Amino acid sequence: MMKVNVEIDCTPAEARAFLGLPDVTALNERFSAEMIRRMDENMSSLEPDALMRQWTAYGGQMSDTFMNLMRQAAVTPAAGNKK
Repeated sequence: MMKVNVEIDCTPAEARAFLGLPDVTALNERFSAEMIRRMDENMSSLEPDALMRQWTAYGGQMSDTFMNLMRQAAVTPAAGNKK
């Protein structure tokens, strides 16, 4: 068995050019700029009071349903524990 190691010292741009891969720098910059623009537009929805309004949009009904489910699970014995 023969083992060969080859080390190449080059920049990412040089490696892309050598392998024939496209330069996506412009696309990456445009994508990053668009993501930053979208985050800036939606920054107000990340404020704590706005988040709480979204999370509590269902009112207390969701927490009541969850608590009822937990109570029922605590009272009802597990199916595998029957003797």
